[in-house]
Amino acid sequence: MVAAMDSESPKPVGNTPEWSVSDLSGALKRTLEDAFGFVRVRGEISGYRGPVGSGHVYFSLKDTNAKIDAVIWKGVFGRLKTKPQEGLEVIATGKITTFAGKSSYQIIIDSIEPAGIGALMALLEERRKRLAAEGLFAEERKQLIPYLPRVIGVVTSPTGAVIRDILHRLEDRFPRHVLVWPVRVQGETSAAEVAAAIAGFNALPEGGRIPRPDVIIVARGGGSLEDLMGFNEEIVVRATAASLIPLVSAVGHETDVTLIDHAADLRAPTPTGAAEKVVPVRAELMSLVADLSRRQAGAMRRLSDRRRSDLRALARALPGPEAVLSGPRQRLDLAATRLAPALARNARVHEQQLALASQRLARQSPLARLAGFSARLDGLSKRLLAGRDALLRAQRERVGRAFERVADLDQRAARALARSVAQRGERLPAIEARLARAFAQLVARRRDRLRSSTSLLASLGPEAVLARGYALVRDDAGMLVREIGQARPGQALSVQVGDGRFGVVVAGSGEGPPRSSRPPRRNMPKAGQGDLF
Repeated sequence: MVAAMDSESPKPVGNTPEWSVSDLSGALKRTLEDAFGFVRVRGEISGYRGPVGSGHVYFSLKDTNAKIDAVIWKGVFGRLKTKPQEGLEVIATGKITTFAGKSSYQIIIDSIEPAGIGALMALLEERRKRLAAEGLFAEERKQLIPYLPRVIGVVTSPTGAVIRDILHRLEDRFPRHVLVWPVRVQGETSAAEVAAAIAGFNALPEGGRIPRPDVIIVARGGGSLEDLMGFNEEIVVRATAASLIPLVSAVGHETDVTLIDHAADLRAPTPTGAAEKVVPVRAELMSLVADLSRRQAGAMRRLSDRRRSDLRALARALPGPEAVLSGPRQRLDLAATRLAPALARNARVHEQQLALASQRLARQSPLARLAGFSARLDGLSKRLLAGRDALLRAQRERVGRAFERVADLDQRAARALARSVAQRGERLPAIEARLARAFAQLVARRRDRLRSSTSLLASLGPEAVLARGYALVRDDAGMLVREIGQARPGQALSVQVGDGRFGVVVAGSGEGPPRSSRPPRRNMPKAGQGDLF
């Protein structure tokens, strides 16, 4: 079967060109990119997991019948106004290309936007729930708006009607120092600028060259949902929640609700309403202050009258000077009568204490202490002499006992040495006999080994080989002649046989049979050793 297949002739090959895998993949890539260099695709985001380690984003766009892989490069992802989210229906703009590593096609996205108001509202609702779960909208985080701020910070566009309305309303109600942080309130950079403005106001130091606002107003006029998207961005919400300065949100009209309204400390329906909420009406405040001043003056008068009447009542209840001083005066007279006996008793007590101290001092005088030390020294000298005598007697007794023990040990060692010498003398003949036998056995074994080695040497030596009929041929230099080519005609050679040497002269041309031919067999004796070479 195999032989038959090998014998078949190859089929003829047509003129269709051959493609390598890389060439074919490159051609398909160029075809797709030329035909679909700019496309807008509507679909639902699927398999979104966020940027990978390189910063790129990979997911899929799908509808009810098909799915296409999508890629957003790291630089493009950072500039996107709307970030992709799982399940969000979007309109993606980009180009179609291929990925040779998987033999698949994909879309490289340059921009992305929600597909309609419904998708945008779903995105905002999901973001609101997520931020609310983090506690950014909690009521306990909100701060109180100061009643009469000294400096008001306004984050808005410097060229719109909003800032004019705020300034006009503040001028009507209560003129205050206003700081305007100009930002774009619409567009791709709007969210970043608003967040930076809020953080910038919070970064101003207390007592610096630029006064730090006591309240911040973030304001913008009305507009569509897309126009107000900058105030729904997460960066703006987080900056609002992190603001240490109370913040008022005034974005859009009263019906417009953005995520910054949930995070702000106070929401105003309009920018003008924000100006009304942060400052009171000056005339009303002055009237209120005047009324409070009148009420305070009346209260002070009534308090003064009541305190005056209380003081009179207390004065009537107080005793006179004689009544107040009579008691201390009697105590003074009693103390004066007791003073003389007390001084006498105190003098007697101190006299007794002085006598006791004199007796103790006499006992502690240098002469008394010296006499005591002398007596103690005599006693110690006697004890030292007695101890020395006792120690000498004990040492003499210990030396005597040591001498007796040494003499006893000498006698015991002499007796043990004598016994050991006697025992060794008894064991010496037996050891000598064993040594002689062992030496004789060793000599016999060595003699047998020498005899066998001599026999082996004689059987393997060159003399034994020559004795069996072999010969050694040497030239005049004493070198062995091993081949015919080494012998020249007329050359004198020396031949060594078993019983001596003799000289020969080479005759002939010195050419022998070919190297492959064998020499004629010689009649070898049947008995004895064969050819060793």
